[in-house]
Amino acid sequence: MKNVFIGGAWPYANNSMHIGHLAALLPGDVLARYFRMDGKNVIYVSGSDCHGTPITQRAQSLGVSPEYIAKHYHEEFSKNFNDLFFTYDIYSNTMTLKHKTNVQNILKEINEKGFLFEKTELNDYCPKCQKFVVDREIKGICPVCGSEANGDQCDKCLTSLTPEMLKDKTCKICGTKTILKEDTNLYFKLSAFEDIIKTYLDKNKQSWRPTAINETQKYLNQGLVDRAITRALDWGIELPFDGYKDKRVYVWIDAVLGYLTTCEMACEEKGIEFPEFLKSNDTISYYVHGKDNIVFHTIILPALLDAIDENLNKPQKIVSCEYVNLNNDKMSKSKGNLITVNTLLSNFDPDSIRYFFIFNNPERKDCSFSLEDFVLIHNKHIVGGFGNFANRNLAFLEKKFEGKLPKVNLDESIVKYVTNTYTEIGKLFEAGELKTACTKLYDYIQFANKYYDTNTPWTFAKTDKDKFDEITSNCLYLMANMSNLYSPIMPKGCQKLKDILGVKENDWKPVCYDESVTIENVQVLYQRLKLEDIDMSKGAKDTLNI
Repeated sequence: MKNVFIGGAWPYANNSMHIGHLAALLPGDVLARYFRMDGKNVIYVSGSDCHGTPITQRAQSLGVSPEYIAKHYHEEFSKNFNDLFFTYDIYSNTMTLKHKTNVQNILKEINEKGFLFEKTELNDYCPKCQKFVVDREIKGICPVCGSEANGDQCDKCLTSLTPEMLKDKTCKICGTKTILKEDTNLYFKLSAFEDIIKTYLDKNKQSWRPTAINETQKYLNQGLVDRAITRALDWGIELPFDGYKDKRVYVWIDAVLGYLTTCEMACEEKGIEFPEFLKSNDTISYYVHGKDNIVFHTIILPALLDAIDENLNKPQKIVSCEYVNLNNDKMSKSKGNLITVNTLLSNFDPDSIRYFFIFNNPERKDCSFSLEDFVLIHNKHIVGGFGNFANRNLAFLEKKFEGKLPKVNLDESIVKYVTNTYTEIGKLFEAGELKTACTKLYDYIQFANKYYDTNTPWTFAKTDKDKFDEITSNCLYLMANMSNLYSPIMPKGCQKLKDILGVKENDWKPVCYDESVTIENVQVLYQRLKLEDIDMSKGAKDTLNI
């Protein structure tokens, strides 16, 4: 493996991102940073999903255009990612001309290969609005639990639905009972790829998380059903075929094809041949997303890729996350039980945010966010562990020895421990086990602090300078590698520490401090948090001021 493609799920641009989105997307940046350090050719892409019904609904309610809504939140998302030090090669959106053209050309291609067909059927129509209404424009009674549900999913039992499954359907726009009326749409022959997807699952599932396997298998057990690629909308990508002026490309195919669009753009910028990059046996792909996006990455996207070109690599590593709850309660905008990324960034250091959502990532089960837990992890791990080890060594050197660093004099056992840590953490990153890797990194910090406490270098400062220098040299070596090992997760503080120690390298291998460096004006890397000082109303207001 020398090439790595990392695709982060495309957040939907109808409202601010919340902490569940962040927890699902953050692993992608950690992986990208690690693989770049490990010398791989990395292409890391994502973008804002800017089409679809929720955006049109919100635009209608506010009296603005869907484009206005989508552009606003795309810009907000871009800023959020920059503020959190994400390193996308391309962060695009589905409104770009490049993306629209690519999607239209792909639809022409798979149509020529016989994978699209026209179908006329009865669909829900609102006689008052005088239009066909699609899944999120419909509400009714869930056939599974009996609760009120949208036409795409029941929020109570989380069953995926189609409008025809609902009982007592009404139009969400005006409240009128829907009627059935003939409507013609284009369909993708997803059923033709059932055996291919089964083989694909068997080949790759050993590296997937249990929920991804189970969700994919569930759909395969039910039998893959052909899916409409068009919807009666006026906001979205126009169809490249005659007879569909009142239709747009359905958002499910629009968004997943964004991976191809952005990968091509990144390849062009890097001077890499596309699509050869995605066809190469030397390329491994990671797709990073939340639980509700699993089937789009394990069934829909692989089938589309096979329809385009059977030689394109299908998603290999599925890095899916479960849900983030708030104080052990499911987050809900209607309940006001939601924390946005804007609120986090208004209160906390980006490194602390990144560390918490990797250390506490919902890799295999839901996790819960609470301010108490966040403050505890920040103060114990980041301030008391990482920051304390750096400060106690550096401050002592500045105070007692004018900031001069000792000559490098390393213990072989320390060098071996550091080398083994790189190997262990690297394997965990590559396996997508980021939460375990974060735990092992904290073990490293505890090892470093224990080494310092056990060897008590401060007691030798006056009585045995050679002994002091030897112990401190090993502490500084541990510190230099701490800044390197942690940098995929906590890039801001790690770079600051590297600059202090004169570490120029950014490779995934042991590094050492520069003994010619002089330490000046030592300041703590991270400040302690106090629960009473946190104001969660900051950044909580919707940024869309109309």
